This record gives sequence, C-alpha cells and structure tokens, in this order.
Amino acid sequence: MENALLLTMILLFAELFEATIQRAQTLVGVLAKLYTYYQKSIFLFFLIQPGFYFILFVVVLTGVLNLTMIFLLAIKIFDLFYKIELIKKVFIERKVSPEIAQMLEWKIPSMFFWMGAALYPPLLLFALT
Repeated sequence: MENALLLTMILLFAELFEATIQRAQTLVGVLAKLYTYYQKSIFLFFLIQPGFYFILFVVVLTGVLNLTMIFLLAIKIFDLFYKIELIKKVFIERKVSPEIAQMLEWKIPSMFFWMGAALYPPLLLFALT
C-alpha cells in the first residue's frame, strides 16, 4: 500500500509539471507551446509528457495491468496523439475547419489544466490497490 501511495504521489508531481508547461489562455496557446517543443525535436515533445512514461514504468515495475490501468494508459495515449494530430493540422498543414478554429480560440478555465492532476493519480491508486 505504501508503494502505491508513493507511486501515486510521483504521478501527481509529473501531472503538475505537465499542467505547468502546457498552461495557456486558449487551446491554440497550449498547442503553440507544445509546437515549440515539437519543432525542436519530436523526442523533446515526448519528454515533456512524464506522466505517460511514469505510468508505463509503473506497469513494468508492478506487473499490474488491470482494466483501470489499461483505461489510464488509453487516456494518456489518446491525449498524446490527439495533441500531435492537432499540432499537425494547425501549424504544419494549416488545414483547420472554421468550427475547429473557433473552438481553438475559446478561453480555457485555469482549473482545466489541473484536471489531469486530479484525475490520473486517483485512477493509478485505484489500479494499484
């Protein structure tokens, strides 16, 4: 149990780090920040996603791969590749529908960025116990 709490706390700090890096006023601002890392190197882009790698590490370390852990991994993978696809559409191909362009300009509440830190650690704790 204490290992589960320790791993959960580490994931919490990883998610807070991600939230701090990605924080912006709009979704296009978030994508612009991520695009600067993507431009430098795709590997750098992946490195600023420590929560994803930590969850993979926990799966290998503990051998736990239950339904909750699979759900957690699936959410993180979907999030990562959705960001890549949005970056490609917005900054590389520059092909965005007017509806999506309008949605990208919506203001994001500051609590939105802390949702990962509020959602992923409890899921990890539930998966490990």
